[in-house]
Amino acid sequence: MASSRRRHHFFTRGRWLIPAITVASVFLLLFFFLSILAPSPNGNRIFLLPRRDSSGENDDAIEDSPLPVPAKEKVSKRDMWSSRNSNLFYGCSDASNKFRKAQDITHPNRYLSIVTSGGLNQQRTGITDAVVAARILNATLVVPKLDKSSYWKDSSVFSDIFDVDWFIKYLAKDVTVVKELPLRKGQIWLPYRMRVPRKCSDRCYIHRVLPVLKKKHAVQIMKFDYRLANSLDTDFQKLRCRVNYHALKFVDPILRMGEKLVQRMRMKSKHFIALHLRFEPDMLAFSGCYYGGGDKEREELGKIRKKWKTLPESHPDKARRHGRCPMTPEEVGLMLRSLGYGEDVHIYVASGEIYGGNETLTPLKALFPNFYTKDTLASKDELEPFSAFSSRMAALDFIVCDESDVFVANNHGNMAKILAGRRRYFSHKPTIRPNGRKLFRVFLNKNYMSHKEFVYRINKYQKGFMGEPKEVSPTWGVFHENPYSCICEKVDNSTGGEVLNSTSRVETFTRVTNTDYDPDTPDDLEVDVLLSD
Repeated sequence: MASSRRRHHFFTRGRWLIPAITVASVFLLLFFFLSILAPSPNGNRIFLLPRRDSSGENDDAIEDSPLPVPAKEKVSKRDMWSSRNSNLFYGCSDASNKFRKAQDITHPNRYLSIVTSGGLNQQRTGITDAVVAARILNATLVVPKLDKSSYWKDSSVFSDIFDVDWFIKYLAKDVTVVKELPLRKGQIWLPYRMRVPRKCSDRCYIHRVLPVLKKKHAVQIMKFDYRLANSLDTDFQKLRCRVNYHALKFVDPILRMGEKLVQRMRMKSKHFIALHLRFEPDMLAFSGCYYGGGDKEREELGKIRKKWKTLPESHPDKARRHGRCPMTPEEVGLMLRSLGYGEDVHIYVASGEIYGGNETLTPLKALFPNFYTKDTLASKDELEPFSAFSSRMAALDFIVCDESDVFVANNHGNMAKILAGRRRYFSHKPTIRPNGRKLFRVFLNKNYMSHKEFVYRINKYQKGFMGEPKEVSPTWGVFHENPYSCICEKVDNSTGGEVLNSTSRVETFTRVTNTDYDPDTPDDLEVDVLLSD
């Protein structure tokens, strides 16, 4: 009987316990779902980009969606307009005492002539290397001839762009330079034409060119781009710097117009960024990258790409992974905002025709409304003497980019390399090169991370890509981009002298390696022509 009562009591208690557990479970599940759907206490929303409708319009992109970066004062405490410890380094390109004067080593009947290749900046590398080649051969250099038949079809000659008298005078102690070959027996002297391998060393010139020069007395090397080895003796490297950073001076009309553009930017703001956007159809076709424009984009860029018959089949995903695709204007803008540059910053854009036109530029202009080009800063009448010549127009952009407080290169072309090296030589002015290998994944996954995470990753991956002293090793890249032999470090007066390319550290810097960034110049001539600006 007692046992029967216990069973009845247990059954009665269990009958009420089961509904209670069921109700509690329902409440727990409801709480769980509400906690997922509710916003987080700190208001940290998922990263959202402005979305385009099917027509491609993007009205209210900035107003209706959260900005991709927090307020600039929260992003970084670094000085955005100067490089750390840049005051401890300076350009040093004077010849050593053992570097003999040109008049003592130049043979009287030995002339070297070269024909450059590509646009303005590729031609600049050719001119620089030609001076060193003439010195190696103990020859007189004839003022270089510029390429008139490549992609840009510019009819300019050397004296239209560079001050030829200054060039000859400045280099007089290093290499004898003449404007033209002298007459031979009263007639025009036609030099013997030849080619040399790419990246030919000083020994290569001695063995390949010198015997011909001794026999013919005047030699003209064709397609002279990257025809001299990257690594040479220090005195030859310093000569490269004297040519590139001192002897090559733009003619007065180009200098005056370039200075006007810089002054007009300075009147608008104390500091400004210059951006070499390089998002023209030819560059995108060469890169073989894909930007989401569907069959229309593939057809348009594919047609342009066929002009370069030696280019291999394109692999857009591979190119993007390897950091070889220019970032879109919007991506460049988001990167700069993440690095701490606010919407009040003034930007000068050096670029030709942008693929997609104003629609492509709209997101960048929304992020940085103070947006300028040489066409918006100068009148048509002011630009008229230059507008028909691509090299002279490129020279104007070169001046503004060189004088900017921060230079941003959106490609691996020759203008980006030349300016990066020049800005290192002259006080290590900030030069931002997007770390394409790493940033492409950030932009690929941007919709799956918070504002804070996005900004953190941009800043993390850009360390070593900001143009600071010693961020790259001496063996990294091409010499025109990394003129390590021509950069000295100031030392204590107690120790005396200067430190050239020192391995000591004033501060620990993140160094770029060749696995992070691919600075090598392709071996294809037509590719080099395209990359020259």
